[in-house]
Amino acid sequence: MEILGATLRICVDDLDTAIPFYERLAGGHALRFERGGVQVAAIGSFLLMSGPEAELEVLRKITATIAVKDVTEAHRLLTDLGARIIAGPVPTPAGRNLLAMHPDGSIFEYVDQSG
Repeated sequence: MEILGATLRICVDDLDTAIPFYERLAGGHALRFERGGVQVAAIGSFLLMSGPEAELEVLRKITATIAVKDVTEAHRLLTDLGARIIAGPVPTPAGRNLLAMHPDGSIFEYVDQSG
């Protein structure tokens, strides 16, 4: 499995207030979108999320988002290594993703940009 990078997931109270700090820190501009009632801003290696507490409570359990070359390959390797696949692979507007719980209990989202 080829890991291309990782994105840190940060829950914030006010996305509009948080974005300028992270744009200056990362040296880029926010790509904003909404997913499941949660407002999201992707800035460099940061994924800022703001929304209803019930939704954020679930999102806080995911340690990080790992970009991989192929989610299907990640699924196969994670399963072979004893990880539990919680959801996916499923298509998203930007590719495919899956959620996996590693044997140590940590939860990661794996994403690719395949169609």
